[in-house]
Amino acid sequence: MFVKLKKLLISLLSVSIILVNAQNIFSESKKNVFGVAPGPYGDLIKQAVKPGLEKKGYKVELKEFSDYVQPNLALANKSINANAFQHSVYLEKFSADKGLKLSSLITIPTASLGVYSKKFKSLSEIKDGSSVTIANDPTNLARALKYLETLGLIKIKSDIDPTKASEKDVAENPKKLKIQPIEAAQLPRSIESADFSLVNGNYAISAGIWSTAIHRETLIEGHINLIAVRTEDIDKQFAKDIKDVVLSNEFLDVVNDPKNIFKDFQKPEWLLKK
Repeated sequence: MFVKLKKLLISLLSVSIILVNAQNIFSESKKNVFGVAPGPYGDLIKQAVKPGLEKKGYKVELKEFSDYVQPNLALANKSINANAFQHSVYLEKFSADKGLKLSSLITIPTASLGVYSKKFKSLSEIKDGSSVTIANDPTNLARALKYLETLGLIKIKSDIDPTKASEKDVAENPKKLKIQPIEAAQLPRSIESADFSLVNGNYAISAGIWSTAIHRETLIEGHINLIAVRTEDIDKQFAKDIKDVVLSNEFLDVVNDPKNIFKDFQKPEWLLKK
């Protein structure tokens, strides 16, 4: 009798352990950790993506990073499930340089690069020999140089891929601008010392200077920001659910809400067609 009771208790305990483990596995599979950079993209995920995922049964956590390097490393080592801070040109180069297998899931509304200055109120006031600070990471440096070319301030060598241009690829600099690449996060602060600065949108918003831009770029599709996941996860249910939420009318309602800064962001092509 005692032996049978003992066997029954062991069986019940085993079943309990299996059920607890299964519950833990399910709980983990329904948890999404998003990596974001300082500024609006964390707010966009929090306000426009998180509610939709929670309706689907997910627990959503946001993890903020202070640079453009750690979010992709954290995604690759599985500390987070997705991130939202970068465009495809940056993602592709970073992944290739670091040997990471990361992929774009879907593009999202993006705060564009802007011209900011405490010395000039318009582009026409930019003087010969003016100093300009730009981001120093390769893809955003090339993007800033292309923007300066679009503004008619420099010319890049014609035989150079503009998405890979660096300072040495400047063919003409009629105003003899002093181009100073620095860490992107330091660009808002550099406005105090430089004559003008090309500041990435997320950092401009974080610094409270977004509305003071004297000009903003028109983004090419490759510079529209995106949500990235590990390539191995691109077809998993959580990735499909993230994409479904971004494609939803509820997401669009948040983006277009006049109270939100997202209304001023450049929208990806797919969203313009909705």
